[in-house]
Amino acid sequence: MNYEELYGSLQNLEKELKDKQSAAQKQYKNAVKNTEAGDIKSLSKNLEMLAALLSEQKNIVEDLKRDVEGFDAKHYFESGDFAGQLLEICGEKGIDVQGEYPSYEMFPYKVKIDAENQDVYVDKKRIPCVRPAELAKQIKFGQDKLNKASFNAQSFLNELAEAYDLLTVKGKKAPSADLYLTDLYKLMVPMARSRKEYDIQSFAFDLARLYASEIKTTKDGRFYQFGPSRKSSKVVRILDSEGKELFLSTIRFYED
Repeated sequence: MNYEELYGSLQNLEKELKDKQSAAQKQYKNAVKNTEAGDIKSLSKNLEMLAALLSEQKNIVEDLKRDVEGFDAKHYFESGDFAGQLLEICGEKGIDVQGEYPSYEMFPYKVKIDAENQDVYVDKKRIPCVRPAELAKQIKFGQDKLNKASFNAQSFLNELAEAYDLLTVKGKKAPSADLYLTDLYKLMVPMARSRKEYDIQSFAFDLARLYASEIKTTKDGRFYQFGPSRKSSKVVRILDSEGKELFLSTIRFYED
């Protein structure tokens, strides 16, 4: 199955419906004009044509309903056709996709396909979309919008350093110890309510932009260095400026 086939059919019928509506609107205006003028003969013709056009519109609507109801959306999702076509279109648009059905990461978004209800969740937000091309378009638009948004790498780095210093003191760590980025995130965004607005994926996106920036030191002159970890739960996946995936786990601030 392919939604694009249904889409093409619906587009043709919708265009035909629009044309009939325009013609019906014209006859309606003529009828009003002839009613005011008292031209009963022309009015009678207007009403005849209007009735015919309304009947044709009804038939087109029935055709639309038949095509829509004939599309088995549940099978489309459960068969894997929807997911397969989504991944194909993402590839064409240059959208990096990681993961396996039904959960994917399209950095910085988390995408989950709910085949049972024919829904898609993007960062836990339900998207009622049965058209893979449109979903991919929305994701690409969101990625481009995020990339174009203003970002102060220096301010973000300074905020990271402040959280790092606080966690160093609280955890009685050495001044240049490697600390987990996920722990810094929890410290920077302590409220659960705030994490809905600025989730870990948003944090990862800002890390990626910091990584791609030319900012090397904090406002107090300290350098920073990212590091790896064997704990998968502590890994933050990012994409560099060339689209290459990197796995960051820790960060440390130090003086040269």
